[in-house]
Amino acid sequence: MKAFRGPKVWLWRWRRNPLRRRADVVEAWVRTVFLRTGLVVARGGGAWGRLFPLFRAGLGGRLGDGRQYWSYIALHDEVAAIRHLIDRDDLSGPFNLTAPQPLTNREVTAAMGRVLRRPAVCAVPGAVLRAVLGEMAGDVLGSQRVVPRRLLESGFRFAFPGIEEAIRAA
Repeated sequence: MKAFRGPKVWLWRWRRNPLRRRADVVEAWVRTVFLRTGLVVARGGGAWGRLFPLFRAGLGGRLGDGRQYWSYIALHDEVAAIRHLIDRDDLSGPFNLTAPQPLTNREVTAAMGRVLRRPAVCAVPGAVLRAVLGEMAGDVLGSQRVVPRRLLESGFRFAFPGIEEAIRAA
């Protein structure tokens, strides 16, 4: 599961980009939009693709202490936001593609249980996740409370802003 990495990794990747500096892009007259996306809620793959079968089997529950924020976005909204950014010539720079209200892992897993009508009582301790997943456990246990401020200010409207709507749409 790849998590939102935040500005530090974004800057690191930017410095290793062949264009290196924003000035190079501006001088080349190329409008550039940087997408920083949250966990995409979709049944077909990624982290959510692994979670749906566990929850359907009644084996879902919080990961770690459940207090870590998971910034998510419905697949439909992800595609619509990308289209919105492509269509608007006046928009450039970094944009967070996440739902308007980030939730904790505890809140997300409770919503999964409600929508799928299955109990969400199986908790996996952080130590177990670190032992099984190694470095990838940092993505699961890490917390990023990301808000799509610039995307909302640009006039984008989410079709599935809440977690339950996003899960149902998946």
